[in-house]
Amino acid sequence: MSDTTTQRKSFPSPYDLQAPPGSEGWEALYPYNLVFRDELREQEDGRFWFCDSQHWPNVFKPFEVTAVEFASRNLGAYNTRHYLVPPANGIDYRIHNGYNYFSPVPVPPDEIAARVPHFLERAGYYFQNWESLLEKWHTKVTDNIRALEAIEFTPLPDMVPMETITEGVGYDPSVDLFEGYDRLLALVYRNWEHHMEFLNLGYVAYLDLFQFCKEAFPGIPDLAIAKMVVGVDSVLFRPDDELKKLSTLAVELDLQDVFARGAGNAATTLAALREAPRGTEWIQAWEAAQDPWFNYTSGNGFYGDDRYWRDDLDIPMGYVRDYVVRVAAGESLGRPKDELLIERDRIVDEYAAALDDEARATFHGKLGLARTVYPYVEDHNFYIEHWTMGVFWRKVRQLSTMLHEQGFWPQPNDMLYLSRDEVRPVLFDYASAWAVGTAPIGPTYWPKEIERRRAIIAALQQERPQPAFNTPPEQISEPFTIMLWGITTEQVQQWLGTDDAQEGVLTGMAASGGVVEGVARVITSPSQLDELQQGEILVAPVTAPSWGPVFGKIAATVTDIGGMMSHAAIVCREYGVPAVTGTGRASTLITTGTRLRVDGTQGTVTILD
Repeated sequence: MSDTTTQRKSFPSPYDLQAPPGSEGWEALYPYNLVFRDELREQEDGRFWFCDSQHWPNVFKPFEVTAVEFASRNLGAYNTRHYLVPPANGIDYRIHNGYNYFSPVPVPPDEIAARVPHFLERAGYYFQNWESLLEKWHTKVTDNIRALEAIEFTPLPDMVPMETITEGVGYDPSVDLFEGYDRLLALVYRNWEHHMEFLNLGYVAYLDLFQFCKEAFPGIPDLAIAKMVVGVDSVLFRPDDELKKLSTLAVELDLQDVFARGAGNAATTLAALREAPRGTEWIQAWEAAQDPWFNYTSGNGFYGDDRYWRDDLDIPMGYVRDYVVRVAAGESLGRPKDELLIERDRIVDEYAAALDDEARATFHGKLGLARTVYPYVEDHNFYIEHWTMGVFWRKVRQLSTMLHEQGFWPQPNDMLYLSRDEVRPVLFDYASAWAVGTAPIGPTYWPKEIERRRAIIAALQQERPQPAFNTPPEQISEPFTIMLWGITTEQVQQWLGTDDAQEGVLTGMAASGGVVEGVARVITSPSQLDELQQGEILVAPVTAPSWGPVFGKIAATVTDIGGMMSHAAIVCREYGVPAVTGTGRASTLITTGTRLRVDGTQGTVTILD
């Protein structure tokens, strides 16, 4: 077999790829169990790994690994230990050159049957008590968020308060500092446990419907099944809906000129509104919307430098300014929910009519369950990735800034260059020196070490990740891998360059129906979203659900990764925007200004010029 043939059938081994120049020694920045270790090469090379750029598109700083560790561990626990999902255990994960790679762990075939009765009993209990358990879930999650918000990190005082003496407290504020940090991690970990409590059950219910439809209706398009569950009122759309209401109110109060002059700058616009007739009425509505709906990021919540609306009011104010212009022009801002529901019911009725009475009852039962649980697939994203992680990163920045002011590192957010386990000794160093009356050691150690790590991270960021490692399976059948990430046998072959695709045509998931032609706008960072112009086609490695405010101006969406149940696919369907997800390489092959034809019904993207 020739080397060329070998390359066409396999991705490179992670062990054979060189680190980018200047990033040598990057492995030491991450936990020992998350890098490909030489002593495990035979085992690791025998597995297929794919880059999860849908959730983690950027290089990790050491502290940011916390999110992938908590998410992945808890996903695995619910599959493997809570519900015993028959075909699927967890998803193993490694970091290579700073990027996250996943490898699904299947259940051995001879163990699947024994798990079925346990799964039916455990998952069945949740399905039968979905509403009451979900209500309890909301209470648990929001209570943890409020507890996170109550944590404060303040410098140790020159002397303990007199009340410490008179009340016989018996300990100093270092105890609160240590416990606050430990509680910060424990609470976010707990909410990641809750994140997974319902999530895969939502996917399971949909997959059950999906598999029934595939058997009952040979040849049914995947998109037709997805349309059967559209028209949801997910809280994930609520922040965008709040901005639309604020924009409509601005026009009703005849304030559109104020927003035009403010140019999307929150401070300038709010100052002008305070002087404008009825401007304070609008400001009251603006402030009322912020808790909790401005706990929203234009990123995905997994990185410490994600920008959240409540911390950077220019982001929502910029969206409001654009919406005000559109409302004043007589445009409707609502999602096309009525049209979606009409099409949804038409499709269901058409397919149901082809079944006998017994099969039709089974179909409607599975469809009803899928519709009941489906909203959680998006709802959780607001509560965890946005709200919980927004508060978490805000508290991390608060602690980092406090230690920066104590001289431990040169920039306020430099704690991100430490692992979470390295922070505890820093806190003790600070508290110990404070107690003894000497200078801490950290300010003589960490600045130089952080600059070394900063250079490594910057070097890693210069190269995009390999899409996958090692030899893929002949047939990818693991349902979550297909539905969530859009990684199919055909997609992998396209990555390898072994498909017979027509030149100038990219294929992917037919994620949201419709055919449009337009000019591409390649977006690789949320900071570029304001570059999007009306009627352009958004092309990105991945979109975030929080990009909803731009979906009203774009003609279509194209992404590199993502399946039928990815956030990009779900959000595009709800906004009625054609989408092709999981193309593998659209954002690197297409440049801004290129004319495209996007067929979201067939899953193709044609480069027209």
